[in-house]
Amino acid sequence: MDASLEQTAPAQCLRQTLGFRPGRLFERVEQERLDDFGAQRIVASLTAIFAKIGLDGVDSDFATLIRTAVILCAIAWFVYYTGMWRDLSSLSSKNWSFLTLSGLATGASWVCYFRALQMGDAAKVAPVDKLSVVLVAIFAVIFLGERPALKDWLGIFLVGTGVVILAFKR
Repeated sequence: MDASLEQTAPAQCLRQTLGFRPGRLFERVEQERLDDFGAQRIVASLTAIFAKIGLDGVDSDFATLIRTAVILCAIAWFVYYTGMWRDLSSLSSKNWSFLTLSGLATGASWVCYFRALQMGDAAKVAPVDKLSVVLVAIFAVIFLGERPALKDWLGIFLVGTGVVILAFKR
């Protein structure tokens, strides 16, 4: 079996999350790149659909709280199950600071996303949410010194263009 397939982030995530072990799923999909497997994309797309349905008659901020509680429980189980749980005191102050800032940004993003989903169509809200792809690329260049390749910039440009096209009213 191709060792690089086994080491891809989506492969590791599926293996850890769903309990797949080498010799089962990975032998059957050896011909396909697990990066293109699509499971993550399918699950990610369902979050908007499930959220839109779940928001019916519920305040979006309260719905965000429930979603966050579910995620907290699921991730705590996942980290424990995969053996990645560690002593919190082993984290540096830099880890704590930036993970806290990331958590606050995520929370603010989710509140805005759920409010937008409650007011608009999921098919319009979800793509506009992806404008963050463009901003992440720009911020990664500015703050992290990353240098995306030309093909990466082309993809980022196409995502941004798609969002602008979706923003136009008929």
